[in-house]
Amino acid sequence: MDANTALLAVVVVTALAFDFTNGFHDTANAMATSIATGALPPRAAVALSAVLNFAGAFLSLKVAATIATGIVDSGAITLTVVFAGLVGGLAWNLVTWYFGIPSSSSHALIGGVAGATLIAVGASAVKGAAIVSKVLIPAVLAPVFAALVATAGAFLVHRITRGTPDRFRERGFRVGQLCSASLVSLAHGTNDAQKTMGVITLALVADHAIAPDAGTPFWVILACAVTIALGTYTGGWRVIRTLGKGLTEIGPPQGFAAEGSSAAVIFAATHFGLPLSTTHVTGGSVVGAGLGRRLAGERSEVRWGVAGRMVVAWLVTLPAAALVGAVAWKGADAIGGTGGAAVVFAVMLLLAGGLYLAARREPVTHANVNAEWTGRLVPVKEPVA
Repeated sequence: MDANTALLAVVVVTALAFDFTNGFHDTANAMATSIATGALPPRAAVALSAVLNFAGAFLSLKVAATIATGIVDSGAITLTVVFAGLVGGLAWNLVTWYFGIPSSSSHALIGGVAGATLIAVGASAVKGAAIVSKVLIPAVLAPVFAALVATAGAFLVHRITRGTPDRFRERGFRVGQLCSASLVSLAHGTNDAQKTMGVITLALVADHAIAPDAGTPFWVILACAVTIALGTYTGGWRVIRTLGKGLTEIGPPQGFAAEGSSAAVIFAATHFGLPLSTTHVTGGSVVGAGLGRRLAGERSEVRWGVAGRMVVAWLVTLPAAALVGAVAWKGADAIGGTGGAAVVFAVMLLLAGGLYLAARREPVTHANVNAEWTGRLVPVKEPVA
């Protein structure tokens, strides 16, 4: 194996590692509300989401094409640049997972690639207009639109079912959530798995393994579908807890409205090839569902402090991942070749291991993810009698 092939292998492995973190980081987008309302047991929820994420990855390739050719000039990109961009996205995913922040894996990846490209090649290789039109504008509009749709949906379902006995209403909407949560998982697969496909395709183009207009090879599609499904099945319980319990107390009617709104917006974005943040959409939908319940005259509390921290994370995701991507490229380039990428990859493994061990000391698992929210991510342990 020559040095270039070895470097390509490192890039592909790093891309799949990012895909795995995308899976467990974004499980919350599909299943947090269903878990919070008791519509699905936690383990069953992540298993169902994993299967549907896998299936969704095969339904469309428009987003993959956007990532591969629409963000940076693929003709000016090297394997080291792609690798550094992936490191930027991967590092941000790990840090935000540890703190239970529902941030955007999509924007982390795009920011990492853009930052590495900017420092390595220059601003001319970054398609700024495309990033604004296909990333930044949808990033602002999507959560607002999702919140409005969810507000209207939650208001209507509460109004329409107001006279229905609670036990029948709750049971009916829990059944409905099986469908709505499944749609979100399927939509997530159609949008998020493709981002890693696009980056691997970009790496193959940079290595001249395929032509720029060759499209995404099937083995890339399959590998990304399997990896995001495995990541989803591990269950990103820390992020699930924030989205399902931290933003607002969610009942089955709200959960149904939030999930239905999220699925509609994500499918629409996928149709137009927009690499949308499913996290932004889901966060907006959950807040909107809480507001809709209040407008319908029922008690509902949106925890604006939690929502505010989440929005701050959204705002800094792109520049933070870009900075990490730029630093990763500098480090890998200074050492040079496959060795430079290997050293940076080793640093990433140390970061991942450290965060994993820290999370083990204060665990959030399927057993306590639905514990009452007391303002802390990690539930307070009940005293032993």
